[in-house]
Amino acid sequence: MASRVSESVPERTFQYQDSLPPLPVPSLQSSLSKYLDAVHPFATEREFAATVNIVKKFQDGIGKELHQKLLQRARNKRNWLEEWWLDAAYLEVRIPSQLNVNFGGPAPYLEHHWPPEDGTCLQRASISTWYSLQYWNLLHTERLAPQKSGKTPFDMDQFRMLFNTCKVPGVKKDSIHNYFQTESEGPCPSHLVVMCRGRIFTFDALHDGQILTPPELLRQLSYVKERCDREPLGEGVAALTSDERTRWAKARQHLISIDPHNESILETIQSSLFVISLDESKPYSTPENYTNMTVEALAGNPMIRWGDKSYNSIVFSDGTFGSTCDHAPYDAMVLVSMCWYLDQEIKAAEGKWKGSDRVRQMPLPEELLFTLDEKARSDISHAKQQYLESTKDLQIVCYAFTAFGKSAIRDKKLHPDTFVQLAMQLAYYRLHKKLGSCYETATTRKFFHGRTETMRPCTQEAVNWCRAMMDPTCNVINKRKAMLVAFDKHNKLMAEAQNGNGFDRHLLGLYLIAKEEGIQDLELFTDPLYSRSGGGGNFVLSSSLVGYTTVLGVVAPMVHHGYGFFYRIRDDRIVTSISAWKSCHETDAPSLFNNFSSSLHEMLHLATVSQL
Repeated sequence: MASRVSESVPERTFQYQDSLPPLPVPSLQSSLSKYLDAVHPFATEREFAATVNIVKKFQDGIGKELHQKLLQRARNKRNWLEEWWLDAAYLEVRIPSQLNVNFGGPAPYLEHHWPPEDGTCLQRASISTWYSLQYWNLLHTERLAPQKSGKTPFDMDQFRMLFNTCKVPGVKKDSIHNYFQTESEGPCPSHLVVMCRGRIFTFDALHDGQILTPPELLRQLSYVKERCDREPLGEGVAALTSDERTRWAKARQHLISIDPHNESILETIQSSLFVISLDESKPYSTPENYTNMTVEALAGNPMIRWGDKSYNSIVFSDGTFGSTCDHAPYDAMVLVSMCWYLDQEIKAAEGKWKGSDRVRQMPLPEELLFTLDEKARSDISHAKQQYLESTKDLQIVCYAFTAFGKSAIRDKKLHPDTFVQLAMQLAYYRLHKKLGSCYETATTRKFFHGRTETMRPCTQEAVNWCRAMMDPTCNVINKRKAMLVAFDKHNKLMAEAQNGNGFDRHLLGLYLIAKEEGIQDLELFTDPLYSRSGGGGNFVLSSSLVGYTTVLGVVAPMVHHGYGFFYRIRDDRIVTSISAWKSCHETDAPSLFNNFSSSLHEMLHLATVSQL
């Protein structure tokens, strides 16, 4: 689903927005029936019978009323979920988002012309920044072709959030400030922010209406780097963005109260195209092991990233790259699309700038200096301390499985994503000797402002297959049969979720209507099986296919005893990023990867042997 870019593409980026269908509301009966199906594997017979009664009571009683109110809401809004989802999943969440909610990851340039090389970071940063600015310009002028699934156009609204966007903390609830405008809508801010050694600078990415060339960007970045190298460290105000949300909101209010100029600096950062973080670490990893880069991207120096920005481009001193982004305004596929574009362009140009070396006369970067007092410094110190403590607890591995990839799986007429999901289920079952409630992202972008639905891969069919694989008395034919049944169920559920017929977002809608009406303690949502099966954000395995490109990322686990499991699938390899918390003695990311690798081998063997 790479972004196609072409001068001759007649379609405009946002041209289908007005014709996209509204997000549907599934029938109450179908959602509750799917819910029962999803919780069944986690229940004893007695527990399941009790849940069946709870569901029936809900369906015949209060659920019917709530569903009618939800249908009424859907008649008045093209996407009945949009505001609710932003609030519940992101803006009302109070835990620090920089580590717990943001996604981070290595940029992909190790696999071709950009092996690590000290002393090249600023030249490479100028080229990477230039291509990022070209991508912004494609959006600004609406020349980026709209993405589609076959002939069905996808909603492109999230692409408006990639640039000029920032989350702003509130005491009870955050907000998203988006300053992006297309050319036809009006002027769009065009300045960049550069962070280095705790200091913050800004300069305009346009001069006389033209995007700065890589030599011009190099001049600006070199000026920042040279000043930071010879002058004292900065105050590291950016670290405040890594704090608990209410604390950060209050610290921000205090900053503004000290000096009104502080507010205009915050506005400059918020409205900037994106942040360039000049990072002194050297995390070089190989294409078989991106671990160090992934760790540095998600959990690196808090003094040089603005955790609330929609895009921080991290430039490491060994000439490699990473990124960290606030998750609220968009899902990972937006960033993947841009990074894949950068990767392809850099590859085509062999990592070199082939244009003019002339540098026009333009203003040097300006340093943004906050006025601070003792309380503000104490807030920064506290934020840094809590962030560094929590990063010590995060375990991340990012390994490539290189025995085979998409080509070999397709040869067996099996879906690569389902293949990986079932291998993950088997790996968890093997390692932990129990079921793992699992979330897989399903996109709902064929609908207006659609984002995601939950697809639950831990089906009864997947469990039956895992048990068959662990049973020494079960023969190959029966194992294969069980595997194919599990494949079919997974594919069916994924297709339903993508078509707006999942059940998790529907149940969330009913729950939120009840909350708005002051109805509390609904038995459906307090039933132990609801959370045990993953409901209410309690999934032990939080997983997502990041695509079929060279771009990957990672997010922290959803629960303390869980894993984040993210993967990309190439023709010849499957690359995974797995996260866990070290303070949980049950979980271990490298062990899960080892079990995952053996599961992949066994599944391919099963598919091959049974074809003989």
